Amino acid sequence: MTDNQESPTLENTLPIAALVYDFDGTLSPGNMQEFGFIQAIGRNKEEFWRKNHELAQQNDANNILCYMYNMLQAARASGISLRRESFQRFGAMVDLFPGVTDWFWRINAYGRSLGLQVKHYINSSGLKEMIEGTPIANEFEDIFASSYLYDVDGIAYWPAVAVDYTAKTQFLFKINKGIHEVSDNTKINRFVPEEERPVPFRRMIYFGDGETDIPSMKMTKTNGGHAIAVYRDPNHRDTSLRLIHEGRVNFTCLADYSEHSELENVVQHILRKIKAEWDVRQLQNH
Repeated sequence: MTDNQESPTLENTLPIAALVYDFDGTLSPGNMQEFGFIQAIGRNKEEFWRKNHELAQQNDANNILCYMYNMLQAARASGISLRRESFQRFGAMVDLFPGVTDWFWRINAYGRSLGLQVKHYINSSGLKEMIEGTPIANEFEDIFASSYLYDVDGIAYWPAVAVDYTAKTQFLFKINKGIHEVSDNTKINRFVPEEERPVPFRRMIYFGDGETDIPSMKMTKTNGGHAIAVYRDPNHRDTSLRLIHEGRVNFTCLADYSEHSELENVVQHILRKIKAEWDVRQLQNH
């Protein structure tokens, strides 16, 4: 049996450290609709988002539901397929920040070297179907993101899930309790002592960049976990620093996931802290 075949069995006995990521602006330098889809419908990104904002403002509506509606309407008007596979093809065009594609195996290997099982999760207002088309989709334990319902012919026709900033906090509790189903409304509300939950908040690291991530970052930090605000442009670091001063995040880093980057260094330090705290708790329980 090879090492690759043995490692899953071995890892199942290790404490889990959960790395939870927003997607747009966190793993990718823009909104995912801007990498192929908007061009295919014959618009520019400024026009698309302006019309989306106007629709939400005029109807006092949810911005996420509005962008999902606008995507369906624009695709139909432009003769673009509304099948899941079509959204995935646009997802394959999405750009990623430096180092993202090999970030996961590097961090997984570092976690194993400490005696941790590292699992990765997406918690995004973006479109799940497009994330599924990216080259990193298989790296995630779960992808919690907005998605569509599909009819018997496989055509998207209605939002199934719309993830705004409040929904993101709900998915953190699903990760915390080991719940994979978006539709679950029972297990999520069942009382489970923190020590019996698969991923206590203190073993979570949340990565985000924008306003929709603030409640999740703050909740993770308040419950003993760690929150990292990433920024794409060094000139925009002030926004991330404000989140530190307001007590909403622990760290702010350039969105560079390359080997030996500041972000990798910070995450490695946090993982060492998580493992040290785990070891201390094990000693206390004996």
